[in-house]
Parts: sequence; structure tokens; C-alpha cells
Amino acid sequence: MLRILAFFLVVLAGGLGFAWLADHPGSVSILWQGQEVGTSFTVFVILQLALVVAAVLLFWLVRGFFKAPDRVSRFFATRRRDKGYRALSAGMIAAGAGDAVMARRLVKQAQKHLSNRREPMVRFLDAQTALIEGDHAKARSIFETLEGDPDTRLVGLRGLYLEAERLGDRDAARSYAERAVRIAPHVPWAGGAVLDLKAAQGDFDGALAILEAQRDSRLVDKAESRRLRAVLLTGKAQELADSDPAGAKTAAREAQKLAPDLVPAAAIAARAMIRLNEHRQAQKALEAAWKANPHPELAALYIHLWPGDGVAERFKRARHLSSLQPGHVESRLALARAALDAREFGTARVEAMAAAESAPRESAYLLLADIENAETGNDALVRQWMNRALHAPKDPSWSVDGAPAEEWRAVSPTTGRLDAYTWSVPDEGDPELVQRVGRMLRGMQPAPNTDPNRRVFIDARLPPEEEPKAPEGLDNGEPPLERTPA
Repeated sequence: MLRILAFFLVVLAGGLGFAWLADHPGSVSILWQGQEVGTSFTVFVILQLALVVAAVLLFWLVRGFFKAPDRVSRFFATRRRDKGYRALSAGMIAAGAGDAVMARRLVKQAQKHLSNRREPMVRFLDAQTALIEGDHAKARSIFETLEGDPDTRLVGLRGLYLEAERLGDRDAARSYAERAVRIAPHVPWAGGAVLDLKAAQGDFDGALAILEAQRDSRLVDKAESRRLRAVLLTGKAQELADSDPAGAKTAAREAQKLAPDLVPAAAIAARAMIRLNEHRQAQKALEAAWKANPHPELAALYIHLWPGDGVAERFKRARHLSSLQPGHVESRLALARAALDAREFGTARVEAMAAAESAPRESAYLLLADIENAETGNDALVRQWMNRALHAPKDPSWSVDGAPAEEWRAVSPTTGRLDAYTWSVPDEGDPELVQRVGRMLRGMQPAPNTDPNRRVFIDARLPPEEEPKAPEGLDNGEPPLERTPA
């Protein structure tokens, strides 16, 4: 629009100028070598303008003639460069699709057409193609070259970090990640990698400092930062539990405040307080954790909080704990176990049956077998309960990266990932339970038991013709087993 307006203004100015000349006529005469040439002033102006235009055209033609070789060279160079970048773009797509043959061919084309064969993108594509081909040595060599160039240092460090992770060399991976953090502290992969690596090596203070820096730079949101800080503090408390109970208590209590549902934090804090003879504080910490996330480990610690208490006092404490989460399966199981210890068979049976109905699983049926054996000694019913336990869903347990774990840790031992442990039902059956129940002894002798909260009475299997028929599960709506006199 502005160009059209400018064009009309120029035309208008030219028209006004010629109109003024037409209204003010004049003449111009030139005397040269005895000859006099005369014309009107308007014609003279037009001739002058034509002369200027001709001079400009002549200058442009002469200049273009001398610059023609350079322009031709630039034209062909531009064509080669465009072909090179097209090959580079297609090569990136091929590498992303995993087509190593096409990517290698396009790498060669890009190197051929681009005058600067050390183009960073060409070298990066060459490294990615080498990784697809399985030539990790060549890829590492290219990444090392990229790391030596200030413009490509970060991408080189990331490639070297990933290669060190693949080889399981955590020291090298940590070194590359720390160097990347110094160059670009805002890059999430570098900060996260250093955080995980420091935690995996037990440097929880260093990991906490990095997490704080990431939170200040808003690389992690507030909720994630609180959770990760709680996990790191719990890991630190776990390391200090034996050598420094006071330090373990401080770290675990802060972790519990940040993540009330983090069971290991409350458990470690309670154990540290017990060692420091702070039983009242331990009781409050366990009650708060139980309200947030009922867990069998918390129940065991709470019920056996005072070593000198008898079974009656433990039963009373279990009843109070159950009242904090009424109706929860863990509350029912904890109360049933304590009632069994106190030989309150009525309460134990009611709570265990309710737990089995709301969440049919291994521990509930084993507990019912214990109650039946202790109260009536009816071997047939005990075997039926144990048969149900054998085929029931397994109890939740700690697992990490899909594998079962004996205890919670802050960092996965295989991947080095923070907060990788979960409390969940294992996917596969418990071979230990299958073997223990499969070797049942006729005399109903108690099996060796390392868990004070689990009893499993072992009995030999009867011959097939004498084996009592397994009753249907409680979860199908059928009535519970009928008790028969021993």
C-alpha cells in the first residue's frame, strides 16, 4: 500500500513539474565550435533526464559484466548448499525412523554438497547414524569432536553422557553431566542426571543442593520439588540411622512433613526416636503417617512401640490405631493379629473375615488359618484356609523397576532413578509361599517365621482322595466357612 502511494506521489510530482514548465516556457541555446543549437527549456530538461538514465544503465551493465563470474560461482555454490541441506534434512528424518542405510547415504550426500564438511549438523547426523548402525566407538569419537567445539559442546556432552550410561560407567556419566551443568545449568537433562547420580552415590547433601538450585530456576515445579526433597531426605536418614539417630530423626521428620504419605520417612523417624527414648514423639509420628497412608510396617512399629508391654497393652494400642482408619484393610489386619496374640479370638476372627471380604489376599487367609489353628485346632479348616491363601492374590510389597525388593531405597540400584520404589501387588506368584504350603506337614508344626506379623502353619498334603475340597473364595458372595468342632 505504501509503495503504491509513493508511486502516485512521484507521478503527481512529475506531472506538476511538467505542468509548471509548460506554464513558464523558455529557450536554451548552446554555442559550440561556431555552431549554435537552440531548443525549449522543457526539451532541454527531458534530454538531461534521459542522459542521467543512460549513464546509470551503462554503469550497471559494466558493473554486471565484471561481476558475472562471481555471481555464476555463487549461483552454483548456493545450489550445492541447498542440495546439501536437503540431504541433511532427509537424513535426520531417516535417522529418526531408524533407517541406517538411507541415513548413511544421505550423510555422504550432505558431506559432498556442503563445502564445510565440518558442519555441526552433518557431524551430529553422522554420530546418530553410527549409533543406529551399532558403531558406538565411531559415535563416541564424533561426540568427543563435538565436545571440543564451543558451539557444539553441549550436544557432545549429552552424547557422551548417554554412551557412559549405556556402558554403566556412572563416574564418567556424572562427570559429563556436571560439565554440562556448568555450561548450561538450565538444561533439564543435565541437572536431573547430576541429581540422580549424586543420590545413587550417596551424596544426598549434594543432591539436595542441586534440587534447590533447580527449584529456584523453576526447572521443577513445586510439588515435584517437595516430593524429591522428601525422598532425598529419607535416603539420607536411612544412611544415618545406625551412626547418627539424631540426624536421621531430623531428616526423616522433615521428609514426613513434605510428603506425609511417604511411609519409609515415618518408619525411619520412629525407629530413630525409639533409639533416642522418645517414644511419645514416635507414637505421634506413626499416628500421623497412619492417617495419611496405612501400612503394615507402621502398624508393626506402633503396636510394638513399648518393648515392655504385654499382649493386652499391644491389643489396646492396635485397637486405637485401627480407630484412626476405621474399615481400612490394614487396620483390620493389624487389629486381628494383635487380637490373636491376646487370644481374643472373637475379635480376631471378625476383623480377619472382614479384611478377607474387602480385600481377598494371601495374608488375610493365612491369618484366618492361624486363628483357626489357635482356637479350634481343626486341621481340615486350617488346610482350607491355607489352600485359599495359596490361590489368593498376593500381598503388596516393595518393588523397583518391575522387580521385587526387600526394602525401600531412595534410588533404584539398576537405573539410578530417584523415587523408583512402589508399594504394589507383585505380578507373579510368591514361589516361597508355594513351596512352604506345598511342604505342609501333617503335624501342623509352625514354620520358621522371620516376620512377627505373619504366621504360616505348615501341614503335609493329604493324598488326593483325602484332600478336602477347596471352598469358593469369599469374594464371590458365598457364606464363609462353617466352623466344626476340633
